Amino acid sequence: MQYVILGTAGHIDHGKSSLVKALTGTDPDRLKEEKERGITIDLGFAHLDYPQGLKVGIVDVPGHERLIKNMLAGAGGIDMVLMVIAADEGVMPQSREHLAICNMLKAKTGLIAITKADLVDKDMLELVTGDVKDFVKDTFLEDAPVIAVSSKTGEGIGLLKDKIQEIALSIRPKPIKGLFRLPIDRVFTLKGFGTVVTGTALSGSVSLDEQVEVLPKGIKTKVRGLQSHGELIKTAYAGQRVAVNLQGVAKEDIQRGEVLTVPETIQPASQIDAEIELLKDAGIELKSRSLVHFYSGTSEVIGRVILYDKEKLMPGDKSYCQLRLQSPVIVMAEDRYIIRRFSPLQTIGGGEILDPLPRRRKRKEGTGDIGIFKHGSLEQKLSSKILQYGIKGISASSLYGWINEELPLIDDALNALIKNGEAINLSDGLLHKTPFNDICKKVLSAVNDFHKKNPLKPGISKEDLRAFFKGIEQRVFDELLSKIKDIAVEKDTVRLKTFNISLTDEKKSLKGKILKAVEASAFQPPMKDELSKALSVNEKEMGELLKIMAAEGMLVRINDSIYISSANYKKMIDAIKDLFKAKQQMTVAEFRDVLNTSRKYALPFLEYLDSHKITLRVGEIRKLLLKE
Repeated sequence: MQYVILGTAGHIDHGKSSLVKALTGTDPDRLKEEKERGITIDLGFAHLDYPQGLKVGIVDVPGHERLIKNMLAGAGGIDMVLMVIAADEGVMPQSREHLAICNMLKAKTGLIAITKADLVDKDMLELVTGDVKDFVKDTFLEDAPVIAVSSKTGEGIGLLKDKIQEIALSIRPKPIKGLFRLPIDRVFTLKGFGTVVTGTALSGSVSLDEQVEVLPKGIKTKVRGLQSHGELIKTAYAGQRVAVNLQGVAKEDIQRGEVLTVPETIQPASQIDAEIELLKDAGIELKSRSLVHFYSGTSEVIGRVILYDKEKLMPGDKSYCQLRLQSPVIVMAEDRYIIRRFSPLQTIGGGEILDPLPRRRKRKEGTGDIGIFKHGSLEQKLSSKILQYGIKGISASSLYGWINEELPLIDDALNALIKNGEAINLSDGLLHKTPFNDICKKVLSAVNDFHKKNPLKPGISKEDLRAFFKGIEQRVFDELLSKIKDIAVEKDTVRLKTFNISLTDEKKSLKGKILKAVEASAFQPPMKDELSKALSVNEKEMGELLKIMAAEGMLVRINDSIYISSANYKKMIDAIKDLFKAKQQMTVAEFRDVLNTSRKYALPFLEYLDSHKITLRVGEIRKLLLKE
């Protein structure tokens, strides 16, 4: 099945709604006031079904100048435009404004219907047709079919239907593998069902019972039911007009302009970096810091335009800018937007959203990264965005919600960045190579400095090293350390792989004396401070030597003050095994007597054995855990 959305455009009373009814049999004017006054006030909807699995949803928009905001709410998701111009009036002000809006939204195709053909003669019809062709010159409708129709007599309706089908079949479908996103244009309740929202699915798909989120409010809910053009469906796809029945949400909690999407992906945006273009016939110059009305999707908010590289924008000019909005909107990079003059209301331009989550920058700072977001490849755009997040990194799901692209394409681009070393893949997200390389340099420098100042220490503790990097969690820091090739991490100690403790002949001689003293004392070895005094070495240096000897396997560290020789430690284990061959448990006194030591040493020895799961303390006795 192929789904295409057609949107009407044109001046008030040019017969848009009547034409939709003639095409589909459905009156798109659903409001009582619309029927009483004979004008379209809000969005109307209908559809055309064709063979070959083609369904064309129609969004009928109001043509009155005071209702442009309603027109804009329906224009965001259209694939093709049906420009409607009455034969008895020709091109009118809202014809021009609607065309400018569709052109600025980068509508790619469409066709033109000259309505009320039955009200004019052949010469007048030819004159209007010529004017219409001049009117659409240099726009996306320049080569579009122009068809004279009459909703009253049926003239041209069949041909118009055929042309709609022909053009619709040539349209590239919306990205069904993208992130599901549905700008809400209607909210209502149905008895027995609850709250229903409708809109045009811009990308992705959504299924029954799936978890969804209403943004920017952050209301998490569940899809209770789905309909498209009155038919119950199990899954809705990009390009469809969709009605979504939401579970446990009140109608009053949701409004037009909000977006239904996948939870925990898109971040609401109040500041947006964008390209801005002023219409050639805007009739004004736009000064930096001007207030405007901003429209994207179905949302409308007031915002201020901050021009980056100039003080004002002249008609027809383009620039990079930042849009600072009074309330958040849900947009993605590569979306289009429209701006209207703050007062009086007048469509003056629009452009492309380049970064809905921009970094802070000074106005006169370079805009190189914005240029990448405009002209770069998908890989370049993602790389630049990852770089903006520095040492914090960014998750793949956040990138899914940042740019309007199909998810497999984003994954392919991210995998390419990882493969070529542009990005580092961490369990919590992605880190750009630039901050990673900075971290590497800083780690290597800090560890090297530590070795120079502490030549007898095996390395710096991870906690002391992390103090150089504010804002990095221990878990993330540990993962980063594991990816630095030139360091070795041994438990809680970090050292350069090339580092080895280098001892002088004097220190080597001292190691021999320490080993001799400790070994000779069997299970009543001298304490660290006692060794320091006996060998005339300061206690700090003695502590470092003892740790080195333990790391080399010459000694076993019982606690910070007690070390025994590895040979004596083996004797201790053998003695315990022999004891437990004769009995099932051991008291402190029995252990003390077996080693021919004192309680002063027996207790630390047992605590060490307990902590290393060699023995198990049960009340006042020990049991053996060590297996043969």
